[in-house]
Amino acid sequence: MKENPFPHFAAPRSHSAKRASILEAAAHVFCQEGFGGANIDLIAAEAGVSRQTVYNHHGDKDNLFLAVVKDITDRTNAGLFATLATFPDHPKDLEAELVAFAIRLNQNCICNRDGKFLRKLIQTEGERYPELFATWRNEGPLKTWSALAARFARLAHAGLLDVDDPDLAARQFLALINADLQVALLLGETPTEAARETSARNAVRTFLRAYRPRVETAKPASATA
Repeated sequence: MKENPFPHFAAPRSHSAKRASILEAAAHVFCQEGFGGANIDLIAAEAGVSRQTVYNHHGDKDNLFLAVVKDITDRTNAGLFATLATFPDHPKDLEAELVAFAIRLNQNCICNRDGKFLRKLIQTEGERYPELFATWRNEGPLKTWSALAARFARLAHAGLLDVDDPDLAARQFLALINADLQVALLLGETPTEAARETSARNAVRTFLRAYRPRVETAKPASATA
């Protein structure tokens, strides 16, 4: 638990600073203790505020958990859409540029601190409290798939990919780029830079085998009699 070494000299925190501190502390406690094991007193102590301050900001534990999930989802989405802005819409080397994009996506949105928090919360509480993740499902994965699908559709329109279902292609791409990282991520480890690059290369190679346009081989002309 964090302790202020100079409690009598601490400057009063603003409303927004207290809110951020509560959400940060709550994310940590929920990840460590689970939803059932966490309580407002523990979160208040971690945040360095009174339990009444927590109640004033969020009402109860359910609302606080929802606020934590929304806060992490919002930050994750911000990083994700900033990364999506670097998608290779007009690639000169499709494979190399998709690999670089996949590496950025893993680094900025999957292997970072918020990605770890979100995975931990979903793994420990998703099955027991699915209703607490309804907002995440709608605001997180669904938005991600849709935004990425639109970009694959543009590549298909340009003739660079052969994609009938861009939404399916987007889901498969996201699954592939961290397929080699799953064991490390499940164990809470941070994959190395080399591991992220290898995973991205393997993913893009597999993805393009499925979706790169087929080149028709010309049939030899029939011999004349």
